[in-house]
Order: sequence, then structure tokens, then C-alpha cells
Amino acid sequence: MNKQFTNRDTSIPENWDRRGLPGWCYHSEALLELERDKVFRNHWQIACHVSDIPNSGDYFTFDLCGERALIVRGQDGEVRGFHNICRHRGSRVVADEKGTCKGALVCPFHGWVYNLDGTLRGAAQPQTFPDLDKVEFGLKPIDLEVWNGLVFIRFFEGPQPSVATLLRPFADEIESYRPESMVLDQGGYWTQVSDVNWKSVRDVDNEGYHVALAHPALQDLYGRTYSDEPFVDGVSRSTAWFEPDSGRRWSVRNYTHLSEPKEWAPDHLKRAWVYYGLFPNAVIWATPETFQFYQEIPLTTETTMLRSGVYHYKDETRRQKAARYLGSRIDRETLEEDVQLTIWSNESMQSKAFEGFYLSDLEYTVRTHHDHLRDLLPVYSLEEYPGEDQVAKVNETGAAR
Repeated sequence: MNKQFTNRDTSIPENWDRRGLPGWCYHSEALLELERDKVFRNHWQIACHVSDIPNSGDYFTFDLCGERALIVRGQDGEVRGFHNICRHRGSRVVADEKGTCKGALVCPFHGWVYNLDGTLRGAAQPQTFPDLDKVEFGLKPIDLEVWNGLVFIRFFEGPQPSVATLLRPFADEIESYRPESMVLDQGGYWTQVSDVNWKSVRDVDNEGYHVALAHPALQDLYGRTYSDEPFVDGVSRSTAWFEPDSGRRWSVRNYTHLSEPKEWAPDHLKRAWVYYGLFPNAVIWATPETFQFYQEIPLTTETTMLRSGVYHYKDETRRQKAARYLGSRIDRETLEEDVQLTIWSNESMQSKAFEGFYLSDLEYTVRTHHDHLRDLLPVYSLEEYPGEDQVAKVNETGAAR
């Protein structure tokens, strides 16, 4: 591994438990409800980028696990987050994914009006109400943090520290890409529904053991240089390097030829693809041409929304744009392969012949992600399925111990 990246203790303990989560954990509705509450609603989620809301009155919305976020830039330039819920009857204050309002937010149901700082400006036909306190009846705030241009939100307070604290081990590397100056790819945010449990997506993505056989394009791009680091305190990192004018495949060969890193990029990042994992469900991914994220959002026990955003430099050259396109071809091919792998893995867990994972040292990141989940929900450690009516009770008993 490049010594530039060895700034954490990533050693693998001797005689570590190579089992993954029990198969029943991937198909339990009762467990998914616990996950929605204890894994998703109270952990940081990437919603958008500051370039999505550059001016006062610009807004962006983001939904997750039954909660609705409204992100808006105020008259003072401050970016704030609120529950996208009118205090009158609970309507969405904003229905579109993004847009611009003229100085105020107007609920489309009955016309309650909110200032850009979330305070109530006034109700329609105010004479039909008692006096309404502008703050008490304002939009309910949610945690929001802007870090390196990415806008993170959290619906309810949870166990994680600030985003800046979480990602501090990688701060210098990520800042060197200058992501706050980038803009969203013209195609906008990409989504796709996959018929698997969200954890099956994470399990495949959290290890590179499968790259050599399952991802010919990636293997052609960076070969044996790929390495994973485990999750430590909620974050992980995977790195790989490529050589100029290398590769047998057309897209890889031309990508490595055209890739043109910024002159101010650190030497160890000029030919690197780096993936920064953020527990529970997101990855920030950087290449010489792009800064990206992708995440998994559970819809049901058997369906997951895959979501990603790709950002690029405003002043990119034609060569960098061409390299970015070729890199996206490699990524699309890899995604299709990974989706199939998640389907095979997920469906196996309903078979009576499935006896659980037995992980390689190269899959230690999978184990550490599972350990982070076990720390939140003790019921994950139960090998035998307790039954739907017992999942929450067993988890509460485990937590009490």
C-alpha cells in the first residue's frame, strides 16, 4: 500500500470471527423497522451539494425511511435543513426535488407561508386561528452540516459525531480534490431500484476480494494495486492506482491515456481511484476527474434504492471530459456486475442450505461493517431467527444486558 495512506491502525486481529450477519437479518420486516429507526433516521446521510442550492431561495428535498427533508439557502446565505412537513396538516411544504422560491415557502395545501429561516410568516385566513407563535409553529429543524461542498443531513440526533469529526482521518486527502468548487453532472442524481436487501448491496461493495474475477474492467484498470481498509470509528477507505497508457480493454486503455489530473493534485492521488466509506450506507468516491457519492436507501426488506451523484470541475478540459466519460463507462459496467452479485447473495439467504458467510482476510471490511451494526442492534448477533414478533423484544433485552 502507498505509504501516503497508512495513517490509521488497520491491522486484522488474529483468530477473528469470519462469520457475517445471520441470513435471517436480510429478510425480516421487524428488523428493517429497527434499522429505519436506529441505523438510518439518526445517522448522517448525503443529500446534495452546495452547487444545487447556490442562491437565496434555492431548495432541495430528500426522502428517507418515511422522513422528508427540506434544504434551503436563506436570505443570509446560510444553508438550513427542516422536516418537509407543514405545521398545519403535515403536507409537503415543497413537492419538487429542487427549485427556487421568491423569498418564502408556501404550503400548496392551505397556503401557510414560511420564511427561509423556517419561521412562520403567516397562516392563510389568520382570523380563523388563535395567535400563532412564529417560532413554535415554524418548520421543525433537522441537523445539517456542509462539509467539502457536500450537504449532510440527519433527521434525529444519533450516536455519530459531526461529519467533520467522522471524516477527519481523510480530511486532507478529500480537501485536496477541492470538491466544494465542483458542479453536478448534467444528468443529475441517478437512482435505480434493486430487488435486494440494502445490506446485500453493502456486503458486496465493502470488499475487493471479488474484483479480480467479477469486474474485468476494474481489474484491467488497476490490477493488484487495489486494497481495502476496515471500518474504524464509522469510516473506511479503499484505494487503487492505475498506470498511464495501460489496459487491454478499449475503455480502460483510452481512459488511462486521457486521464489528466489537476496540476495541484498530490502525487499519490494523480493516478488513484479512492473510495471513502461512511457508515451505515454511503461511499464518497474520488478520481482525478470526478468527486462522487453513492448510497443505498432501504425501501422494503427486498427492495433498495441505489442513489448517486457525480460532480466535476467547472473548468475541465475536453481531455478531462473525455476521461470522465470513459471512467463512467467502466463504472456502469461494474455496477451491472455488482447488482447481479447482490441478487445471488441475497437470494441464497432464504435457502435452507445456506450456512452463513466464511470471510477471507480480504473481506475484513465486511466484518467490521457488521460489527458497527451489531453495536447498534444487539439482535443482529442472534444466529437463529426469533420470529417477527420477538425481534424488537430480543433486541431490547440484548441492549439491556
